[in-house]
Amino acid sequence: QVQLVESGGGLVQPGGSLRLSCAASGRNFSATNMAWYRRAPGKEREFVAISGFLGTTSNNQAVKGRFTISRDNAKNTLYLQMNSLKPEDTAIYYCNEMEFWGQGTQVTVSS
Repeated sequence: QVQLVESGGGLVQPGGSLRLSCAASGRNFSATNMAWYRRAPGKEREFVAISGFLGTTSNNQAVKGRFTISRDNAKNTLYLQMNSLKPEDTAIYYCNEMEFWGQGTQVTVSS
């Protein structure tokens, strides 16, 4: 059984930074693709970034240059470093592995 537990969300001012973490268990973390998604109020869930098990990464155009996805295979942990945050980044952020999802962590960008 795969378990994904996100942490690191919170309230931050525009232009600020946060780092999200996703602790994974139950599968060979280093052999799977891991991704971040988000759901803003009143909107559909959208893709944010993916970390491929071969080392490749890809981001949503809306976060390019501001968000960086990374992983620590020794710690079974996925990260999302978010810089230059904007109010439109306000959302619940979810960690994803195949068909499994975490419970989400709230990110609010507001002055």
